[in-house]
Amino acid sequence: MLTQEEIYQKVREVLVDALAVDEDEVKPEATLVGDLGAESIDFLDIVFKLEKTFNIKIPRGELFPEDVLTNPEYVKDGKFTEAGLAELRKRMPFAELDQFARNPLVQDFANLLTVRDMCRFVELKLQQQEGQASA
Repeated sequence: MLTQEEIYQKVREVLVDALAVDEDEVKPEATLVGDLGAESIDFLDIVFKLEKTFNIKIPRGELFPEDVLTNPEYVKDGKFTEAGLAELRKRMPFAELDQFARNPLVQDFANLLTVRDMCRFVELKLQQQEGQASA
C-alpha cells in the first residue's frame, strides 16, 4: 500500500501534467477549479490519468457526481437542500464539505474539490481495491 506522501506526489504529478500548472502551485489546500484552473474537460483527463497511475477504475460520476446538481430533490433556488448535502456527503466521503455546507450554493460546488480531496479519493479507492483483492 502506498503512503499518503506517495499518493500526494503521484496526484501532484497527474495534476501538473493534466492542468499544465507548476508543481509549486499544487498544494494540498489548492482547489482544482479556482486555484489550478481546471475546467470540466480537464476532469476527464484527470480521471484517465489517475486510473492509469494508480491502476484503479473510476466510474463516471463517482469523483464528481453531476447528477446531484440537476435533481430538484437536492437543489432548490440555487442551493443544495439538506437532502442534497446528505447525498453529497454519502457520495463524496473524501471531500471536506463542512465549510461548503454553511452556504451551499450550486455555483460554488465546482470550486469545492481540493488536491487533498483528490488524495483522499485515491486513498479510498486503493483501500477498496485492496479489500476486494483480499476477499
